Amino acid sequence: MKKFLYFFLFFPAVQTLAQVPEDAIRYSFYTQSGTARSLAIGGAMGSLGGDISANYVNPAGIGFFKTREVVLSPGLNFGTQKANYRETANSIKKNGFLLGTSGIIIGQGNSNNKKQSSAFSAAITQTANFNNTIHYRGLNNYSSYSEMLAEEFAKSGYSIDDVLNTMSPLPYTSALGLQTYLIDTITINGNTVVRGAAENILDAGQAIQQDMYRKTSGGIYEIALSGAYNWNEKWFLGGSLGIPIVNFKSNTVYSEFDTSSNTNNGFNSFTMRDNFKSIGAGANLKLGVIYRPQDYLRFGLALHTPSIIFMRDDHTASIETNLESPTGQPETYRASSTLFTNGLEGTARYLQNNAWRAIISGSYVFREVENVKKQKGFITADIEYVNHKSSRFKSDAETPTNDEKVYYKALNNVIKDMYKGAFNFRVGGELKFNIVMARLGFGYYSNPYKDLGYKASRMILSGGLGYRHKGMFVDVTYAHQIHKNADFPYRLEDRLNTFASTKQTLGGLMATIGWKF
Repeated sequence: MKKFLYFFLFFPAVQTLAQVPEDAIRYSFYTQSGTARSLAIGGAMGSLGGDISANYVNPAGIGFFKTREVVLSPGLNFGTQKANYRETANSIKKNGFLLGTSGIIIGQGNSNNKKQSSAFSAAITQTANFNNTIHYRGLNNYSSYSEMLAEEFAKSGYSIDDVLNTMSPLPYTSALGLQTYLIDTITINGNTVVRGAAENILDAGQAIQQDMYRKTSGGIYEIALSGAYNWNEKWFLGGSLGIPIVNFKSNTVYSEFDTSSNTNNGFNSFTMRDNFKSIGAGANLKLGVIYRPQDYLRFGLALHTPSIIFMRDDHTASIETNLESPTGQPETYRASSTLFTNGLEGTARYLQNNAWRAIISGSYVFREVENVKKQKGFITADIEYVNHKSSRFKSDAETPTNDEKVYYKALNNVIKDMYKGAFNFRVGGELKFNIVMARLGFGYYSNPYKDLGYKASRMILSGGLGYRHKGMFVDVTYAHQIHKNADFPYRLEDRLNTFASTKQTLGGLMATIGWKF
């Protein structure tokens, strides 16, 4: 955690370049997406094959196809975001549309050898869904957002004139605080110190009311172009070119209010508004193999390279401060980050490499026979390793400036210090009753953070039904997800940080309709 704070306090160029360590985990810590069938079995598709979602788990699974198939997977999610902050609980409900794996598969047998075949697939899926709203509030007699701004400015090494010019190095934070007198310099015993406007209230042992509201939207959509080869019904080899498309938007409103009746403590309230948008596109490779030593056994191995994504961030922020003069009269000050970015929205362009993954898997098929109508079901499981700490950022310039080199090196060091590799587990099964199937699944995604105090996990419980008859199939799945995390409204270096414990409960309905032709 110290490196995280050091990064913000001693590398203020982050405010201009816009990237922060949380950007790394946003694009690697999510549950497995797919069709209704794969979602119903917990997303465990590493060795099973025979489903278009294999494009995004183990593309060797496409090699099981010997016919052509088109698939469409719409869905809907609905849920509640709960947060507990300073012993105060808050809750928000949210609904949204989902896009499960959809696309086409073209399989073709070998006329000279019935035990050999090849297949090609083109698909699209929503890999991650960022649609969420979080809101928490509570009384705090411990710290203030204004203290973070004061700490940042005091340790930045910049003067007030440096920060308040039209090319400020701190346009979204300290520059706004200084311009609106949310922070200011005062002389105590001959020493100049930086103080936050709310510190007088905290020094008096009184509490301020804090309120955080953040709405995020967008997602990661990935196009996959895959090919696979079946050799003697024993070995299935596959590869996939992924094209991730990122669209993330965040709107934050954070406020603090004086709860005392004292009209001469210098502070009444302030509100910070932060608008951030990130878009990008890139590429990755997925390689996989499935080995079937016996008709009823399947073992899979897949490797996912990091996605190399060209990103662009757009950022604006503003602060409105309501202070009290020495006579108790109200004083209001407003400022926007565009004052310090030449009147334009702040923009940053860079390259991001997200985490690499490795998956091992095994499946057991009951009554594995050539006529799939006579199969009775299966059980399958995946173990996935995601190296979250391997995410990296770098400048997209041919010749980066020295400041950019120093900044990105510091950012990447913080990522290595904050995150760790984590194991994810998925298991599922299916029972077949002629043309109707019943399925159950479970998935657990473990904590990607090194700091044990920053708890995070994702869990999914799912079940569904399937129908297959005369070249048409329909699958319907319900998935119940529980996401736990912690949200910090701000961070300080000189003490433990206050945070909200969050719990997002999601219900999702997914339907997949497909035709063989």
